[in-house]
Amino acid sequence: MENEGCGYCGYVANKQPEPTAYTNDVSQQLQTVQQMSMNPQPINNMGVMPGISRKSKVTALLLCIFLGWAGAHRFYVGKIGTGILYLFTIGICGIGWLVDIIFIAMGSFEDDFGLPLRQ
Repeated sequence: MENEGCGYCGYVANKQPEPTAYTNDVSQQLQTVQQMSMNPQPINNMGVMPGISRKSKVTALLLCIFLGWAGAHRFYVGKIGTGILYLFTIGICGIGWLVDIIFIAMGSFEDDFGLPLRQ
């Protein structure tokens, strides 16, 4: 989470202020409650919509077509384990490579968080 917020799903964690000395001043208590209910730090999602990956479908498809046998597209979307597997098995004998090209082209391929790739 960056800046107390998730760039993928848009979740914002409200940070509660540290407790201060006890006071009976109503206005100070109201101000504390308002600070607790509002998030003063905006999240910079870099144009990313919640529920959609930051990884590009076009980039993943090009990587898969040209370097899919080495698992480059899987490294790109964060699937490191299967990327290494593709690297040592030449795209699982070419079959996994072909299946991934089809899945990416159809829009069914997901990143390591299970989010669909952005268009």
